Amino acid sequence: MNTTTAATQAGVTVATIRDWARRGIITATKTAGRWIIDTASLTRRIAIGALKTKPKARPVVFSTETMTAIGGNRWQRGDKDRVYINDWQRFAGLATTSYNSGSIASAALGGRPIANSRVYRIVSAVSKVYFDAADGRLHFQHDGADAVEVRYLDGYRQTVDLISCITTGVRTAIAAL
Repeated sequence: MNTTTAATQAGVTVATIRDWARRGIITATKTAGRWIIDTASLTRRIAIGALKTKPKARPVVFSTETMTAIGGNRWQRGDKDRVYINDWQRFAGLATTSYNSGSIASAALGGRPIANSRVYRIVSAVSKVYFDAADGRLHFQHDGADAVEVRYLDGYRQTVDLISCITTGVRTAIAAL
């Protein structure tokens, strides 16, 4: 078979097939400047690749240690032990730039540019995000609406669940530790 067919069958690029052929990982012959791949050899290589186990993903654990490791600020008073996530906008995927005056110059949500006028609504929708060590959960203080409508610069409108976005961002940050 040719390199294109072999690459499709193995789920790799043509360059990888050529590399395997040059290195003798698969049996192949070069005829008229083109590699001819031995089907049985390729099948064995695919089987070997399938035997390799993927590393198990570490479980994401919400704890005071992981929350402070991702940038949270620990606060303890009396019987309360919390870690406040003051930059929750980053975990939600909200990025802004500001003028020297403090006004928003540009904004994006999830990498897509959004209308500056909607940023204040998004930012004011959630007032606090914190992890409570007593129950091991994230808590959100918000204006009663878990979702906000976002207007992108291309005119598309979408309702975004901020609580889910923040939680997913925190989980992703902890998993990356």
